[in-house]
Amino acid sequence: MQRKPLIPMFNSNGLSRSNARAGFTLLEIMVSLAIISLVLVSIYRMHAQTISMNYDTRFYATAPFLAQLKLTELENETIENWVDDAGDFGDEYPGYRWVLKIQDVESEPLGELAIHLKKIDVAIVLNHDQLSYDVRTYRWVDN
Repeated sequence: MQRKPLIPMFNSNGLSRSNARAGFTLLEIMVSLAIISLVLVSIYRMHAQTISMNYDTRFYATAPFLAQLKLTELENETIENWVDDAGDFGDEYPGYRWVLKIQDVESEPLGELAIHLKKIDVAIVLNHDQLSYDVRTYRWVDN
């Protein structure tokens, strides 16, 4: 069994041998800062992407219901009131707008039956076409 000397040994710099490697070198600090910055940039990008995906998902979950709402409102009106129109959903859905287009159907294979069909396009847009959801349906109407 070896005993520790009572008097500490010193190197040429005047530091004891036990304290010679007590700190970090500048290179070690620079490498650790580079690693930390890479990790933080990756986390920031992932967070920004998650926020963007949440925004898109919320729109694509809400838009079909709003489109169905507009189609239901249209069907509750008389056919004479079916016209192209546009508007918004008020304060309940800020930034959401709707565009309604109604057209007659022209089809040679359907012949005379085509005069009873209407093509209805409903577009739900958010923040001036930043995101858009389109629905097309056909309705049978008796003239």
